[in-house]
Amino acid sequence: MFTDKEEFKQTFLRRLEMMYGKRFWESTVLDQYNTLGHMIREYISKHWIQTNERYRAEHKKQVYYLSIEFLLGRLLGSNLMNLGIRDVVEQGLKELGIELAHIEEVEIDAGLGNGGLGRLAACFLDSLASLDLPGHGQGIRYKHGLFDQKIVNGYQVELPEQWLRHGNVWEVKKEDLAVEVNFWGKVECYEQDGRLTFRHYDVEKVMAVPYDMPVIGYDTTTVNTLRLWSAEPAKFPLHKHVMQYKRETEAISEFLYPDDTNDEGKILRLKQQYFLVAASIGSIVRDYRQRYGHLQHFHRHVAIHVNDTHPVLAIPELMRILLDEEGMGWDEAWHITTNTISYTNHTTLSEALEKWPIYIFQPLLPRIYMIVQEINERFCRDLWNRYPGDWKRIEEMAIIAHGLVKMAHLAIVGSYSVNGVAKIHSEILKHREMKLFYEYFPEKFNNKTNGITHRRWLLKANPELSSLITEAIGTEWIKQPEQLIQLKKYATDHAFQERLEKVKHHHKQKLAKYIYEKTGVTVDDSSIFDVQVKRLHAYKRQLLNVLHIMHLYNRLKEDEHFDMYPRTFIFGAKASPGYHYAKRIIKLINSVAQKVNSDEQINGRLKVIFLENYRVSLAEKIFPAADVSEQISTASKEASGTGNMKFMMNGAVTIGTLDGANIEILERVGHDNMFIFGLTAEEVLHYYANGGYHSYEYYHHDQRIHQVVNQLVNGFFPDAYDHFEPIYDSLLAHNDQYFVLRDFASYADAQQRLGVAYENRQKWLEMSVTNIACSGYFSSDRTIEEYAQDIWNIH
Repeated sequence: MFTDKEEFKQTFLRRLEMMYGKRFWESTVLDQYNTLGHMIREYISKHWIQTNERYRAEHKKQVYYLSIEFLLGRLLGSNLMNLGIRDVVEQGLKELGIELAHIEEVEIDAGLGNGGLGRLAACFLDSLASLDLPGHGQGIRYKHGLFDQKIVNGYQVELPEQWLRHGNVWEVKKEDLAVEVNFWGKVECYEQDGRLTFRHYDVEKVMAVPYDMPVIGYDTTTVNTLRLWSAEPAKFPLHKHVMQYKRETEAISEFLYPDDTNDEGKILRLKQQYFLVAASIGSIVRDYRQRYGHLQHFHRHVAIHVNDTHPVLAIPELMRILLDEEGMGWDEAWHITTNTISYTNHTTLSEALEKWPIYIFQPLLPRIYMIVQEINERFCRDLWNRYPGDWKRIEEMAIIAHGLVKMAHLAIVGSYSVNGVAKIHSEILKHREMKLFYEYFPEKFNNKTNGITHRRWLLKANPELSSLITEAIGTEWIKQPEQLIQLKKYATDHAFQERLEKVKHHHKQKLAKYIYEKTGVTVDDSSIFDVQVKRLHAYKRQLLNVLHIMHLYNRLKEDEHFDMYPRTFIFGAKASPGYHYAKRIIKLINSVAQKVNSDEQINGRLKVIFLENYRVSLAEKIFPAADVSEQISTASKEASGTGNMKFMMNGAVTIGTLDGANIEILERVGHDNMFIFGLTAEEVLHYYANGGYHSYEYYHHDQRIHQVVNQLVNGFFPDAYDHFEPIYDSLLAHNDQYFVLRDFASYADAQQRLGVAYENRQKWLEMSVTNIACSGYFSSDRTIEEYAQDIWNIH
């Protein structure tokens, strides 16, 4: 149906009329999108089936990537590109009077993730399929995702994300493969045939119904699977009202990251996590049994990877199946489990290393708690044998302690590989955050620096730049992204620089148009587009950025001799609904924007834009247009970052701290092609360990800081009243936990250097080309090849 445009047109028209019972001229853009999506899914179904049959026939070891998030973005454009049929479709539709771009805009981003964790998972799936590797995703089919963000009077307002209101053309519901998941109830143990047996009874059952989505590789016939689980009522419990049970069941797959500031929210989050792993492992085991009959060699054919601590209950759940269903002894079950499961850590933040209160965990998952308890007791016994009498060490390493179940500890003890996601992050894990575990299990720890799929973030998002690159170095870079290094020889080529500048300006014009349509603010498309788009968190320091903008505004207002190259500062970020401090920073950014953008005295030299509802499809508009990439987290706090790689790949120049993957970007591009500032990770960690930082000193001794911090509370923002007092207090009364004031002067100096560099157009474009040339290393293809070879042993 996609061999030539005439065949495509006929099939498209026939299919549309059959699906909707109306003539083509009566159809809506949504009808056209759904028709095209169904055609693509039908077109790849043969390869989807063949891929699974090939894996089964060849007894290939397969990896299952368990993640609470998969931030896919729109799939129509990437699927057309990966299948190599975009031109046929675009031309055929054009002859029918339809713009493919309009159809693509109808697609709603799948509401399955929030930040870098979920986007990384999506990039990994793309690379697994594109590299013909047997790897699949397992996640939750959230009905409403996180939330749709609206900005009302500068404040974040959360609305339900309605991404499924028109259905999901890419999914196939497979009710016959549903898995029962058990909550609550009681456990009895008794002896049977000389062994201890456990029975979980009086349970509350939930049906996990799978929806499969194809993951289409680039220029290959491999089609892997993303399986998403939806919670539906099973057998109605006698002790609970029918409607209450229905509501509680459906809530499991309703929202990503429900507010867990109360016990009800904690129970729901823990339910989600067990629901994901019980459904996923239940279906993996069922499929394995059909092929092999028993689970004795399960670990030789299956690798299960847990993406952060959310799916770590995979460890006791697999143990439960091996012990209670297979009848194995503990040692055999533990050997299989600890050779099946691997774990990626994504954070050094203690609040993100999940800990569950026993009083919630034990009644909700009684059998799982018993297994975790046994794992803990055996581990603590081993620790005692290694470190006799060292109670403090054992207490610090225990999985269960002080009324809490520590998920990161369980992950390390129950897996065969523990990896960080950037060199510095992995070193911090080994020598600080997880030092005791590294001393005990040195062979488990390794690094796998994150990557991004260059096919979405360059080939799809920036076709003009992709064409320019292909013209210069050929097409090999699409399959072998490290070939981008060949662009280095064009870094000082004036003709290449000129064309690169035209591409960048084209995208800046498009983004400026989008900004005007969405905000009503006119921005200068020849100004520096300085961009910070990412999840809103205090450690990512959007606050440092906005305080510096306030300083620039003050200078423009007060110093008639001060001049600066026109700047447009662009933000995009969601704050978690319960994270009130982060929501105040969003309000601050919007208050600064309102003040700056309406002040005619500064003559448009400074503009501030907050783009609401940041998501993948919006990111694809932003990254190609950015001149400057803001990667300014407190050193030691950002595990890796992937936005830094997407900006770099599109020719933006980084201003950043020596944190996460910034360090590895610097290793490749050099100090001449990036603007580094601020404390190092070692200095930050020294302050945390030994004290010695006093934010008031910087407040009193730097007039710039004194002025902008005071403006938070002195009526400078009449629309906010006392709304920014908590930010003021965090900087002074609470001693500035993330060293915003400590790094302010260094950041301002780096920004000044950046402004000067931008005015030297040839030098700036040389920096831009160098960044693109060095970005190939940060492709997720490289990352996945390392996982496949070093951790999963898949081919």
